Amino acid sequence: MRDIALSAGVRQNLLTLQSTADLMSGVQNKLATGLKVNSALDNPNSFFTASGLNARAGDLGTLLDDMGQSLQTIKAADKGISTITDLVEAAKAKANQAQQTQSQSERAAYAKQYNDLLEQIEDVAKDSSYKGKNLLAGEGNDLTTIFNEDATSKQTITAVDYTDAALSTGLNLSDLDEAKGGAASFDVTGGNHSFTLTDAGGDALGSGSLITDASGFNDTDTISIEDTASGAGAALASVTISTTTTVGDVIDEFNKIAGVKAEFDDKTGTFTVTSNTTAYLHNDNNGSVAAAADFGTATAAVLDSATAKLTDSGSFQVGDTLELTDGNGYEIGSFEVSKDSTIKDLVDFLDDSQGVEASFNTGTNNITIESDVTIALKSDNTDFNASAFTADSDGINVTAALESGFASDNDISKVVDRLNNALSSLRSQASEFGTNLSTVEIRQDYTKSMINTLQEGAGKLTLADTNEEGANLLALQTRQQLASTSLSFASQADQTVLSLF
Repeated sequence: MRDIALSAGVRQNLLTLQSTADLMSGVQNKLATGLKVNSALDNPNSFFTASGLNARAGDLGTLLDDMGQSLQTIKAADKGISTITDLVEAAKAKANQAQQTQSQSERAAYAKQYNDLLEQIEDVAKDSSYKGKNLLAGEGNDLTTIFNEDATSKQTITAVDYTDAALSTGLNLSDLDEAKGGAASFDVTGGNHSFTLTDAGGDALGSGSLITDASGFNDTDTISIEDTASGAGAALASVTISTTTTVGDVIDEFNKIAGVKAEFDDKTGTFTVTSNTTAYLHNDNNGSVAAAADFGTATAAVLDSATAKLTDSGSFQVGDTLELTDGNGYEIGSFEVSKDSTIKDLVDFLDDSQGVEASFNTGTNNITIESDVTIALKSDNTDFNASAFTADSDGINVTAALESGFASDNDISKVVDRLNNALSSLRSQASEFGTNLSTVEIRQDYTKSMINTLQEGAGKLTLADTNEEGANLLALQTRQQLASTSLSFASQADQTVLSLF
């Protein structure tokens, strides 16, 4: 190509076209990439400065992602604390409910519900994790959030442990004792003997009649109830007949014996002795032991049917009131004995009482009472549950193997105090997490702004002004057209020489 000679005008125009094409290529590249500095060749200072700014922005962008995950972890813990606070308040409500009743059975039920709430508290704490990090699970779960690229600015949140509510460093809420009940049983026994008191004319005596008006009973006789059949033992109760002794006097004396019930029917003259231990009725016939007469035996035995009447036992009589109370003296219920009351009626009353189970055992012919809490069944009749003619002063007692944690007012007050401390601790921890959350959010917003600032600064060094570059391209296109026209003119001048030939 060196052998081809171009005129100066053509060569100058050609160079101009080449220069314009190079400039247009550069402008088109800037418009295509949006950058005025695409490599170190374009502007080493701006390129490397912008690269440094973009690199820092990238590092902060990575930290920004970590901050977002830290926020979610704190939010999960904060939600857990909020839920746990609600559960602790519910537990406190149970304690307050227990304090407002004296029923040991109800208190035992509230204690169980309280323990169920503590279990839920622990479950919520265990479930408050985010991506394997749980700020409510204690050791090994501390959260560190880094705020700058060289890790000189960071925040560490120390985890608390609520997964075990009993921990003294956590909520310090221990499970309450749940009532473990006991059982007691008593025999339902009875037997009776009846005889008719009539005068010499065969007419029935009344309770106000003289006992000497009855055949077989004379002045100075001693009639008695004994625990042996011989008639020679010590009398449980005795009446020496005088000219003023009435049938009612004998009844009153016999009724003083524990577990013995003496009744008299004024209409029929029937004298009935009912006893829950076999009793023997004697008359010494004017002091002569040899002439002693056994005028009846109240042979006691277990009442072998749930349909048997309670009044068949020496322990019950019409009008008796049985009261069922717990260890606090709280009346669970009461039962009044009527002439038609059966063993089943008493068992049903006991079984229907809160926290009590009762049954009649046909094999052993006794009533068994089971209860979660300490209870007592007492009667206003001193004959109730008398044994071997000995009075029972405290009725039937079921002693619980373990009382509930809400058994006494003092126990409940201690629990309420611990719950108040737990609530205070939860609110303090929630406030701390809230502060940590705000800090991360503020630093997150700051980091976003810093990234924008860095990227904007890098852009100022490397981004092309599309308006300016568009104008440059238009100017270069015009220049290219003009250069092409000029080249054409220069070529025409060379062609004029050819016309000479």
